[in-house]
Amino acid sequence: MNSWIYYAVLSAMAAGATAILAKVGIQGVPSNLATAVRTAVVVVFAWGIVVVRGETVGLRDLKGRTLVFLVLSGVATGLSWLAYFKALQLAPASKVAPIDKLSLPITVALAWLTLGEPISLRLGIGIGLMVAGAILTVGA
Repeated sequence: MNSWIYYAVLSAMAAGATAILAKVGIQGVPSNLATAVRTAVVVVFAWGIVVVRGETVGLRDLKGRTLVFLVLSGVATGLSWLAYFKALQLAPASKVAPIDKLSLPITVALAWLTLGEPISLRLGIGIGLMVAGAILTVGA
């Protein structure tokens, strides 16, 4: 098994826990404040790892296009988190999470359009099943 799969599974497990932890954590708190607290924790955690691993030397390499796209990715992440926490405040996690996971077909489409990544029949069927599953889950 490729090493990236372990990280992807860890990401999925952490994301699943995030929905439940966030749903409990936003009780009685404005969703934007909850997002800001979460973001502060992520910033401290991420910078802590960078410092401990000695990766700050890579800051010199952040120039031009790389920096622009990392900043745009950060803006997209921020918008996603703000909307996610607001949705969790307004609806059950079991309905919000499947819609949030519709980011997969969006990612695949954008990867195809912008990066030229192929979409196989198997991938297309899997995406279709995920979309159908999300629709069925939300409608339940």
